[in-house]
Amino acid sequence: MTQRRTDLAAEAHALWRERAGGSERLGGVRSETSRVMGFETHVVEVLDGQGARALGKPEGRYVTVELDGLLRREEASFSRSVQAVAQLLRPMVPEQGEALVVGLGNRAITPDLVGPLAVDHTLVTRHLVAHLKEFAHLRPVAALAAGVLATTGVESGQLIQAVAERLRPGCIVAVDALASRSVERLCRTVQISDTGIVPGSGVGNHRMALNRQTLGVPVLAVGVPTVVEASTLAMDLLGREEGEDLPGRELFVTPREVDSRVADLARVIGYGVSLALNPELSVDDLTMLLE
Repeated sequence: MTQRRTDLAAEAHALWRERAGGSERLGGVRSETSRVMGFETHVVEVLDGQGARALGKPEGRYVTVELDGLLRREEASFSRSVQAVAQLLRPMVPEQGEALVVGLGNRAITPDLVGPLAVDHTLVTRHLVAHLKEFAHLRPVAALAAGVLATTGVESGQLIQAVAERLRPGCIVAVDALASRSVERLCRTVQISDTGIVPGSGVGNHRMALNRQTLGVPVLAVGVPTVVEASTLAMDLLGREEGEDLPGRELFVTPREVDSRVADLARVIGYGVSLALNPELSVDDLTMLLE
């Protein structure tokens, strides 16, 4: 049976409302909309098993921020985007302990490049904090671009698990590409959650889950939708109902400018994660240290 695929909790909630005729309130789910740094922000909290089954998402908090201003190159849009991501991620980060930032994805495939590229823009401080007194005030941060099974021969989850066992971080921040239901959200939306992530789920290639149960520490997920499943797009364009047999479940659509958009958002995420982990720094500080 063909269904609309999405990794975004805000879209999953909207889809449930569409199926229910838009009039019913979903038990076990709380949602609200606000603005952060001028960007529209949607919060979906899955409170119990009923909400989790309805949305197909684990219990937890999902925050989606629409960074349209970044795409339009509005004034100070980069700085505002970084601060928005940091502000939304910061409440989920434990106050103490080392952090491990993990970039998931394949560097050879542009729509899957968000995670590894975000790691390239993350301020890594673990070695500095350990050996230089002038950096002792910073949170120790380590980073890892885990690669994919096809290029490393090792499951990314197993590699992350081994590194986590050695470092014993206070939390893990995993960055990955996602699938959206809507082309309008591609490469302009960031979802932040405290539920962990399943690498490859956006394109139906499920791997080992990365969450507190598998890794033993809180796992925060930061994702960017870069693809839409072709059958999902066809259903929306043709006005078809879910359940109809449509081709395209193995095909994915991505924006023509995906390379530049991924580069922009990966930089925003790397800076935003760095700012959330070390809030005493500024965007200008990060630019000086990273560029």
